[in-house]
Parts: sequence; C-alpha cells; structure tokens
Amino acid sequence: MNTVLIKNAKIVNEGRIFEGDVLIEGEFIKEIAESISHKSSNCKVIDAEGNYLIPGAIDDQVHFREPGLTHKGDIASESRAAVAGGITSFIEQPNTVPNAVTQELLEDKYQIAAQSSYANYSFMMGGTNDNLEEVLKTNPKNVAGIKLFLGSSTGNMLVDNPETLEKIFSNTKMLIAVHCEDEATIKANLEKYKEEYGEDIPVTAHHLIRSEEACYISSSKAIELAKKTGARLHIFHLSTAKEMELFTNKIPLEEKMITAEVCVHHLWFTNDDYATKGNFIKWNPAVKTATDRDALWKALLDDTIDVIATDHAPHTLEEKSQKYLNAPSGGPLVQHAVVAMFEAFHQGKISVEKIVEKMAHNPAKIFKIEKRGFIKEGFYADLVIVDPAKPWSVNKSNILYKCGWSPFEGTNFKSRISHTFVNGQLVYENAKVKEIKAGKRLLFDR
Repeated sequence: MNTVLIKNAKIVNEGRIFEGDVLIEGEFIKEIAESISHKSSNCKVIDAEGNYLIPGAIDDQVHFREPGLTHKGDIASESRAAVAGGITSFIEQPNTVPNAVTQELLEDKYQIAAQSSYANYSFMMGGTNDNLEEVLKTNPKNVAGIKLFLGSSTGNMLVDNPETLEKIFSNTKMLIAVHCEDEATIKANLEKYKEEYGEDIPVTAHHLIRSEEACYISSSKAIELAKKTGARLHIFHLSTAKEMELFTNKIPLEEKMITAEVCVHHLWFTNDDYATKGNFIKWNPAVKTATDRDALWKALLDDTIDVIATDHAPHTLEEKSQKYLNAPSGGPLVQHAVVAMFEAFHQGKISVEKIVEKMAHNPAKIFKIEKRGFIKEGFYADLVIVDPAKPWSVNKSNILYKCGWSPFEGTNFKSRISHTFVNGQLVYENAKVKEIKAGKRLLFDR
C-alpha cells in the first residue's frame, strides 16, 4: 500500500490553519495530528517545511476540448496542467464535438478520461431545445449536473425556447448550471458596433457588446424561473456588479437553492487590459470594468458568491490572433488559478482560509461530491502543498497547456505549487508532472 507522511505543514481546513502532520495510506487520509511518527520502512516522508497544505482545488467549470477539438487541448494535456496548478478535480462542460447531449455521448467522455486523466473528473450533461428525455436519464450519483447555455458560446448549444427551459427546470432534480447572457441584447449591440466599425470592431468594445445588461437580463430570468419551479440553480462566471443584487448571503450555503460562481479572470483583469492583452482576455461573459471587478471581490468575501473557478477554455494562438469578430472567446487558466489567488492573498485581498473555502470546500458542498474537498481522515488524499515564498514568472517554457500560451504570461507570482497528490499518489513534484494518471470519476452524495 502506498504510504506517505507529510510533516510540518500549515494545514488549511474549514476556516482554520494549524501546524501538523498528515498520514496518507493508499488513496485516503489515514491520520491528521500535531505529530505523527512514520510507522513503516516503506513510508515516504515529505517535509512541508512550514508551507501550506490545502485540499486540492475543485474546478467546477472547464472546457478540455475532447472529443472533437483536440488541436486546442485534450483531457490528458489539460489535466496535466491542472495538477501542476493544484487543481485535483474538474467538472467539464458539454460543448465538445459532438456535444454531450445524449447519455451515450456523455459516457464516451468518461471512457476517455478513465484512460487519460491525471485529475479526478466529471462531465456535465448538456441540455438543448429538444433533448429533455435524454437529460432526464442522467444519473445523479455519477454525473455532476446539467449544463444549459442561455447565451451562445463555443459550440451550438443555445437553449432559448422558454417552454423547453421551464420543462427542464421543472423536471430536473439535479443541479442545473447555466451560462447567462441574453442573446437578443448581444445581437442588437453587435449590429450597432458593426454599423460604426464594419468588420473591424476593436476588442475594446467586447464588454459593451456582451454587456452588463445582457448578463443581468439573462441571470434574472434564470433566477426567476428557478424560484418558480424550485430548481437547484448554479450560475456560472458572473461578471457584473449589477448581478450581485440577485443573490443572497443571508443563509448558509447548504440551504441555498441558487448559488453563484466567479472566475479568476473576472477577479483579475478589467476592460483597461484589452488595450494590451487584446483577444487573449476575450471571454464570454466579457471582462468588464474595475467597478465590476471590485463588486465581485466584495461579493466573494461576503459570501454572496460561493465558488471561484476558471472556465478554462484553450484556443490556439492562431485562432486568438484573428480579428476580434473571428477570434474565439476563452482562455487557458487551470495551471495558474490557485497561485493567482495566492497572489491576491499576498496583496491583502483574501485569506488563505477563504481561498480554500471557495476553491475546494464549497464546490464539494454545492455538487455534493463524495469524500473530497476537505482535509479529513477517511477522505481521499487530494492534497496540495503551496510554498508562499518561492517567486517565479510565467513564460512559454513553463506553460503546460497544449495551446502553449497563457493570459498570465510575463506575470510574476510569489507562490508556487510544490507538490500535488491525487487519490494519495504524488503526481506533481519539483516542477514536474509524473506520468501517473491517478484521476478517478467523481461520485456524488445524492
């Protein structure tokens, strides 16, 4: 049996930081104590040297592009980058090619991941205007949830039929995750800018085309429908100050029927960055103003927003280098999300305990993931050691994404991931991913 003893760690769990040791046996955390002596000759001992030991991050929204778009990324390449970045579990979205909108196509993705994933995995079932019967066959024990695109994004999965939406919300007992942008508002805005600029619209107009109004209209409709039907709703990648009034922090997370997520890029960048970053920070929903970013931070810290995720969505440099109208939206983030949040910790914006709450504990609670997201005896040993005082710079030579670029290129981070464990196996150490595909299918307490 694989036995590992992590000593002298600052263990971060459930709002506390305490110094201690953690013993791993096989896939699980066997013991947590102030001091543990290793009990066998084949026990590997790792001295954490007073660095932070955190539960592996759970990224509830990624696009790993397999099947069908593997020139951008695939489950193996992007899960390698994820474990290097301290993300030990991911939930992937259905807008691959073909779209995962039947049980058979959904299961195909699980079979690919079983052979190739370095991190734990789940894949969302995609809803469309005409696949309710397939959606209702989804197994709540081994599928994270149902994903609906209420605004068009990569892939043709827009659900815009009000009758269909109400049927899905009324009949689905599983968590429904939504991308909220109002299509009619976006189209009207786009026409206005085409009249002014023709086909040469500047990327600086992106947040005005995919506007605050487009986000608010769609989010408010989804919330209204969830309240009407009693559906369990989770709204992805919120980007505006105005949307924050739609959510509450007055009740515990476990009692919320409507939960909220923010992505790293909406906490980091603003529309001022379009001038230098261009299409490399073109996301849907768009990166918006500094006022919006400040409101998102406030909502995150006061628990109006429940989760930090990435919406990791790689595209090739060639694709991103096209004119604004042709360049796809999305960017790669899983390798740099945790250290980006630790950078915010160094800046005094957020505590390490709150990072762990939003990136590990809360995703586990919201999706009811079995035995993950916490440092507890009997839980899977998905663990990450973070050195908060080992600076490094993001550059082409250390980027692991298949697409080979990052919106963080040139950024200096003060913190570094030193070790990552997935199901008790040390998969990342000394800036190298080991060729151990330790990922398992996530299961859910439902």
